[in-house]
Amino acid sequence: MTALSQDRNTPRLQGDMRRGDVAAATLIYAGAIVMRDAAGNLNDGATATDLVGAGRAEEQVDNSSGSAGDLTCNYRSGVFRYANSTSTDEITKADIGAVCFAVDDQTVAKTDGTGTRSPAGFIDGVDDLGVWVRFDEALLNAWIDGVA
Repeated sequence: MTALSQDRNTPRLQGDMRRGDVAAATLIYAGAIVMRDAAGNLNDGATATDLVGAGRAEEQVDNSSGSAGDLTCNYRSGVFRYANSTSTDEITKADIGAVCFAVDDQTVAKTDGTGTRSPAGFIDGVDDLGVWVRFDEALLNAWIDGVA
């Protein structure tokens, strides 16, 4: 592509709503933690490796009998409250600003479970009802690249 020689109407992506292909054999519930796999497809949050937190599902999508990309899912980046893990993996106020890890599609933990969990997002706050998780896929990927 060559440099511009006239004005260009450059499209922009506005807001926090995103849409992505759903992985094969995957059921995502509305409100669930959504994670992206190495192939770029969306999965529900789970104890698994090689996933990256992407956001909160805005709809239920049942691709449990489909191939990757047969269906798409709307999801949002931003800050959302999820359930806190327990025992030594419970997140506290002292962990605000750190990365949290997906246990399932509605629970996050302080640690990667000795290498069995993928990063979900950043801890934005903690209250009696759970953990406020900041989903920013680009920032989370930069964090992963910095520690890898």
